[in-house]
Amino acid sequence: MSTKFLSTEDARQNAKWWVIDAKDLPVGRLATEAAILIRGKHKATFTPATECGDFVIVINAEKALLTGNKNQDKMYRHHTGFVGGLKEIRGARMIEKKPEAVIERAVGGMVPSGVLGHRVLNKLKVYRGAEHPHIAQAPEVFTIKDLRKKK
Repeated sequence: MSTKFLSTEDARQNAKWWVIDAKDLPVGRLATEAAILIRGKHKATFTPATECGDFVIVINAEKALLTGNKNQDKMYRHHTGFVGGLKEIRGARMIEKKPEAVIERAVGGMVPSGVLGHRVLNKLKVYRGAEHPHIAQAPEVFTIKDLRKKK
């Protein structure tokens, strides 16, 4: 008996849209759930070498949390390409300046590197506020009850 693999075309036809509200969620926990959804690992038809995941919309990105001392200790780094061009920004400043980039980087670190990873990351849409332009796709709300921070 041979294993049936889902083709990319069949996977695209079955793709769903999910909305995740990032309010009061730790960035890492949110990123793991988003990575699982966009990769397609929650489906019985998961095929590692194909793009078989769903689309994920993350709203309220500015209200996501960096837990522990990550606000002060975590450094986001990039290089401009010029000599001495290493730029560093702390976690708290990055959340207030570019909250979308924080979530995109966290999810990007959890998907494969290479062409498949780039294609999968195109299925992630991150927005600052509660509004998003994907109403026509009729996304379902993905609830993460266990990940809410205990107060």
